[in-house]
Amino acid sequence: MTDLLNLILISEAPAPVGEAAGGAAEGTGGLLGGGMEGILLIVAMIAIFYFMMIRPQQKQQKKLQQMRDALKAGDKVITAGGICGKIAEVKDDYVIVSVADGVKIRVLKTAVNAEEEKAEKK
Repeated sequence: MTDLLNLILISEAPAPVGEAAGGAAEGTGGLLGGGMEGILLIVAMIAIFYFMMIRPQQKQQKKLQQMRDALKAGDKVITAGGICGKIAEVKDDYVIVSVADGVKIRVLKTAVNAEEEKAEKK
């Protein structure tokens, strides 16, 4: 009877820590592959994010700023609100846009989104 009881207790006893955990822990290096692989993965993701999203956005902003700096009287423009008109006068931070005969509005340069001729070509 005691032999049967010992056999049951031995079969239900947990495996030693070194045997069970050692085999599983050797192959993995953590959640991201561990060490340098994880760091390289993060660096690669940041580089992809930069070249696919941030850099094109910066180029577009720079091009738009150059267009706004080059505005002069006589240019046909489209504002952010969709108003089309011809620039009558350029000041430091704003432009005077003539939208009809005798109708002029003052618009911030930052609200000028496109030149009309360039927008029509697209």
